[in-house]
Amino acid sequence: MSTPTRRSVAVPPWAMALSAMLSVQLGSALSVPLIDTVGPAGTAWLRLSLGALVFLALARPPLRAVGRPDVPALLGLGVTTGLVTIAFLAAIERIPLGTAVAVEFLGPLTVAAVRSHSRRALAWPALALLGVILLTQPWHGVADAAGLGFAALAAIGWATYILLTQRIGDRFTGIGGLTLTVPIAAATAAVAGIPQAAGHLTLGVLAAAAGLAILLPVLPFAFELLALRRMTAAAFGTLMALEPAIGVLLGLLVLHQRPSPAQLAGIPLVVLAGEGAQGRGARRRGVPHPADAHADLDLIG
Repeated sequence: MSTPTRRSVAVPPWAMALSAMLSVQLGSALSVPLIDTVGPAGTAWLRLSLGALVFLALARPPLRAVGRPDVPALLGLGVTTGLVTIAFLAAIERIPLGTAVAVEFLGPLTVAAVRSHSRRALAWPALALLGVILLTQPWHGVADAAGLGFAALAAIGWATYILLTQRIGDRFTGIGGLTLTVPIAAATAAVAGIPQAAGHLTLGVLAAAAGLAILLPVLPFAFELLALRRMTAAAFGTLMALEPAIGVLLGLLVLHQRPSPAQLAGIPLVVLAGEGAQGRGARRRGVPHPADAHADLDLIG
């Protein structure tokens, strides 16, 4: 009598990326009250520290699998994650969320443009950029040099984050890489975060930070790492154009903020760009990485 074979359903990488974007946007919106209490660096430190504890509870750090060539990438991704988190939270403290997302999106957009292998593929980032401009309308509001500077820093960091996350995802199975990099990110954020949060830590603040840590970094970091195992960095970078559209939709549904006609025109543009990017975004089978879909799904579920 033969035993039934175990069948697993492969989750499309674009679905994981979309779930990550939903979690990021919701977590960013809900972080604003916490930023007012403990500051952007304090919020980043609390979220990353509690997120690190969650990852360590879910999986053991694969310390024995770490080789000397892995150390720069692990440190780089951890430090980058901490700095990006602080920079983006500092940006949304000073400028509108839509404007911050638009500027930050220039990072993955650059990745998509540079890593594209054909001239035709460059049309998707261009279309996405047009949609993002219509969605976020960065010409509205008072310009804040510091806020735009923090958003630009987040853009550079986000581009670096995408490339390093793909490398770490190829090197370590499941979420093992996150058990190494997120604690480094928390330690990076602690340098400025602890002084900002000192004297403001209450049970309510810690409870709020714990809930936000699930939305960001736990869920999106895990989904992004798994998605980048099976997507090209160019496709992932362009697919991120959907994030401003998600922000507009969440603003309508949760915050009752009605989008303008220009924003409504931008939504189909970024959706089309994201669909076009992920349509040819599967990574080649020849790309070596130890993790497969079965291991990914086992660790998620």
